[in-house]
Amino acid sequence: MAAPSRPLRPAPSARAARNAQIAADASPSPLAGFDWRRIAYHTLCSRALDEVEETTNRNRASVPKDHVVLYQFSARGHDMAQVILGSLLTGRRDAAGAYYRSRPLLLSLGLPLDDALGSPLGRAGGFSDGRDIGVVCNLPNRDGPVVLPMSGDVGSQYTPIAGWAQAITYHRDTLRDASYASCVGVALGGDGSVATNGFWSSLTMATTLKLPMLFYIEDNALGISVRGDMQTPGGNIAKNLAAFGNLFVRDGDGTDPHQTASLLAECVAHVRSGVGPALVRLTVPRLSSHSGPDNQKGYRTDAEIAADVARDPVPNLRDYLVPALLSASEWAALEAEVARDVHAALEAARARPLPEPARIAQHVYADPSAHDAFGGLTREERDALGGTDAVSDGGELLRLAEAIRRTLRHELTVNPKLVVFGEDVGKKGGVHLVTEGLQKQFGADRVFDTSLSEEGIIGRASGLAIAGLMPVAEIQFRKYADPATEQLNNTGTMRWRTNNRFAAPMVVRMPGGFGKDVGDPWHSLSDEVRFAHAYGWQVVMPSNAADAVGLLRAAMRSPNPTIFFEHRALLMTGDGSARYPGDDYVLPLGRARIVREGEALTLVTWGAMVHRCAEVAAMFGDAVELLDLRTIAPWDKAAVLDSVRKTGRCLVVHEDNLTAGFGAEIAATLAQEAFWYLDAPVERLAPRDIPMPYHPVLLDAVLPGVTQIGEAVERLLRV
Repeated sequence: MAAPSRPLRPAPSARAARNAQIAADASPSPLAGFDWRRIAYHTLCSRALDEVEETTNRNRASVPKDHVVLYQFSARGHDMAQVILGSLLTGRRDAAGAYYRSRPLLLSLGLPLDDALGSPLGRAGGFSDGRDIGVVCNLPNRDGPVVLPMSGDVGSQYTPIAGWAQAITYHRDTLRDASYASCVGVALGGDGSVATNGFWSSLTMATTLKLPMLFYIEDNALGISVRGDMQTPGGNIAKNLAAFGNLFVRDGDGTDPHQTASLLAECVAHVRSGVGPALVRLTVPRLSSHSGPDNQKGYRTDAEIAADVARDPVPNLRDYLVPALLSASEWAALEAEVARDVHAALEAARARPLPEPARIAQHVYADPSAHDAFGGLTREERDALGGTDAVSDGGELLRLAEAIRRTLRHELTVNPKLVVFGEDVGKKGGVHLVTEGLQKQFGADRVFDTSLSEEGIIGRASGLAIAGLMPVAEIQFRKYADPATEQLNNTGTMRWRTNNRFAAPMVVRMPGGFGKDVGDPWHSLSDEVRFAHAYGWQVVMPSNAADAVGLLRAAMRSPNPTIFFEHRALLMTGDGSARYPGDDYVLPLGRARIVREGEALTLVTWGAMVHRCAEVAAMFGDAVELLDLRTIAPWDKAAVLDSVRKTGRCLVVHEDNLTAGFGAEIAATLAQEAFWYLDAPVERLAPRDIPMPYHPVLLDAVLPGVTQIGEAVERLLRV
C-alpha cells in the first residue's frame, strides 16, 4: 500500500519561491509541550484510513464485497486539529463526546488501527460487533480518557458530555474523589450541530453551572450541503457567543498547527483551572463529500473544492515540522511507517470473522453472566444495597406521592451515588410535591433543578450514569418527554449497539395520565406503549403506594434504564394509598399481582385503571380474576397465560389509545399461545384514538369507566 499522497501544487515562480522561503524563515518553531512526531503519526494514520476506505468504495466493482465499507465518512481536513486536541486529553477522568467525523481523536487516544478499520467493515468485535455504523465509535477506559458512545443523530453528543462534566464536579467535590481533580469533558461537533437543541441545552448547563467542559467546534462551512450561514447567523458561532456569560471563547484556523495547538492548549488549561467552560471554533476544510454516497459536486463548484484542497492541514503540518523538528528523510520514514502499520491493520481487519447472527439479541438488557459494561453502579455496589420482597409489618398508610418521596429519601441516604433532578424538583419539590424537602435534607448537589430542556435532562442523565452515578431524572409530564426522544432512544440502545461496552442505567420519573376530574392533551397523556417499543427500557406503572416503593427501589438498583410512570390521578388522590412496605422492600420487575382471584374471566390492567377494574370485579364475586401487570416491559406473560388458561375469557382495560395500545400485544399473545383455551374472543376496552379532553364531561366520555367495564365483563361472561 502506498503512503498517503500530498495534493499536487503548481511549480512556484522564483518570486513566489523567495516569498515562501521568507515566510518559512519567519514561521514559529514547533510549540513546546507537544509530542509532534506522535501528532504527525496519528494525523497521517487517519488520512491513510480515509484514503483506503474512499478508494475501496470508488472501486467497488473490482474488490470483494466484504471489503467495502457500507457507510463511510471521511475526516480528511478535520484530522490534524482533532489529533492535537486528543494529545491534550491526559486527565485520568477526561472524556469526550464526539460524532461520526471524530475518528482522528480516537486514534490519538489509543484506538487500535485494526479496530478503526474492522468496525467500518462490520467485523466481529470492535466498537459494536457489527451492530452500528463503523464510524459511530466509542472508547471505554477505566483509568484514562473515555470517548462516550457516539450516535447516528446530529447534536446528541453535547448533553451527555455536559452530564459527564457535572459528574466530574460531583465525584470531586461531593464524593471527594481526587482522581477527578482538573479533569474535563470535551464535546466535538461540526458547525451544523450548533443549530441543534442539544448544543444550546448543553451550553446553558455548562455556563450556568460553570462546568469543566470544552466545546470544540470544527467549522467546515457545510452541513452536508447547507451553507454555514444558514445554520448560524453570520456563519460564526464563536463571534455570536462572544458575550455569552461564563464562556471563554476562542476562534482560529484549524489548518495552522501552531495556532491550533496554541488555542487548544489555552482553552483546555482554562477549563482545567475550574473557572468554567470554554468554546473554540476552528475553521477546517472538508476534503471529501459528506459521506460515501454523497457527491459534493452537486452543490459545490470546482473552485470551492479546489480552495479547500489548498487549505489541506497535512502539508501545513509537514512544513511546520520539517526541517524545524524532523528532517525530510525522517518525515518520509514516518510516512512509510504509517503505510506499513495501516496495511497490516487492514489485513488484520479483513481477516476478522463476521459477527455471529445467533448473538444479535444479546445485550438489549444486562446479562448477569456477562461482564459489567462501562456505566452505572458496579455489580458489587448494587449487591451491597441489598433488598427483600418481604413486606415489613406495621407500615404507615401512605399516599403514592408520600411513598415515592420516602423511598427516594432512603435511597439518597444509603447510596451516595444517587442524584435526583428535573424541572422544579429542588426548592419547590416538584409540581406534584413528590420531592418536597429532599433538597433541604441532602443539598443542592444531590437534589437539584434543571433548565427547561427535556433533551438536556435525559442527555445529562446519560452522562452522569456513564460516569458511574445513579441519576433519577424527572420529566414533569409524559407529553414533555417528546423533545428528549433521541436521548431516550440512545440511552436504551446503548448497551446493545456497543455490544455491552457501555450502559447508562437511570430512572426517569414521568407523571402522566388523567388527573382528578380533569384532563387535557398535554398533561394527561399516557402513551406507555411508546416506551414498550423503546429498545432497552424497563417500563414500570404502579397502581398503589406499596408497589411503587418496591418497583422504584428495584429500578434504582437495576443495571438497566427504567421509565417509572407516576399516574397523576394517584398522585392527586388517595386511590393508591397503601401501607409502607419497608426500607428494604424490592419488587422484581415483570411480576404481575393477582389483585383478586376468579374462575370465569381474566381482567388485565395496570396503573390507575386497576382501581376502576377492582370496583367492577367486586361486583361479580369469584367470577373475575383481576391482574395488575405493574410493569409492561418486561410484562408477566406467564401470569396472564396461566390465568386465561384457567378462566377461558379475557378483557384488557387500559388508558392508552385502543389502536396499537399494549392491550393489542396481550391479545395477540393470547391468540397465539392460548387460543384453544379461549371460550370467547379476547376483548380490549380503551379510549378512542383521540387526545385526552379537558372538561370532566368529555373526559368521562373518553376514559373507560366503571359502568363501561362492568358492561364489557357482563357481556363476555354471557358468551
